[in-house]
Amino acid sequence: MSRYTGSVWKKSRRLGISLTGTGKELEKRPYAPGQHGPNQRKKMSEYGLQLQEKQKLRFMYGVNERQFRNLFDQAGKMKGIHGENFMILLESRLDNLVYRLGLARTRRQARQLVNHGHITVDGSRVDIPSYRVRPGQVISVREKSANLDIIKESIEANNFVPEYLSFDEANLSGTFTRLPERSELPAEINEPLIVEFYSR
Repeated sequence: MSRYTGSVWKKSRRLGISLTGTGKELEKRPYAPGQHGPNQRKKMSEYGLQLQEKQKLRFMYGVNERQFRNLFDQAGKMKGIHGENFMILLESRLDNLVYRLGLARTRRQARQLVNHGHITVDGSRVDIPSYRVRPGQVISVREKSANLDIIKESIEANNFVPEYLSFDEANLSGTFTRLPERSELPAEINEPLIVEFYSR
């Protein structure tokens, strides 16, 4: 299955969460899209709830189904709680950390910055959005890309960097200091339902 390229706002309203992180999608119309959006039946089967939770997380991080499942299987081989490990692996993706550092306003924008070669890890250019960053590695903007308007505007608009990252605005670089804890990851996701979905 290829990556979703349709309307993020529609998908946000369908799933009931803000996929861009801004919350604007749900301000005016906090119900599903379509003619019957506000009046559709609320009761959902157990399978439906599990599928919806899986889709929420998958669309939030912008990962296709195969990558998502592969990461889920990798998380199962790690020590600790399967669902939490899975979310930590998603959070450790390079495109996500570029977004968390405030170098991009959305994960889609962060993925584009990485794809176009504007980002380095430990001084080496990396253009793979799914690259897994290890604790201690430094993420920076290439010198040639430091004056990009997209990056400047994103940094001005950003007012929060998670505690597991340290950001040096003067050098446009950040360090992935440690793996995040569950309390620092999206609270609206109920990851045990995703584990149940794949365990059927």
